[in-house]
Amino acid sequence: MTAGVRYRLGVASRAVAAIAGGYGVAALSSVVLALCLPAIFGMARSEATMTGLLASFAIFALAVMWVFAARTALRAWLGLAVVAVVLGSLLLLLMRATGAAA
Repeated sequence: MTAGVRYRLGVASRAVAAIAGGYGVAALSSVVLALCLPAIFGMARSEATMTGLLASFAIFALAVMWVFAARTALRAWLGLAVVAVVLGSLLLLLMRATGAAA
């Protein structure tokens, strides 16, 4: 495989990570915030949901920047995977604690 093909595949992999992985991390963080904020700050559920949704736009942008700032495409994927696993685990714990439906 030539260097040019390897470079193009790396950029394509980063683009997929930015779009799909960034969306996944943003969606998970939105739900986690919507469940956390009422418990921590006593916020109304509707306000917490809106706050989580608005914060997810910034989180998506940060995830995209992380993907293209990472040293390698593998590191970008691993970084997104670690964050997604942490958020997913936190989401499962919050759903059990609050009795939220899946």
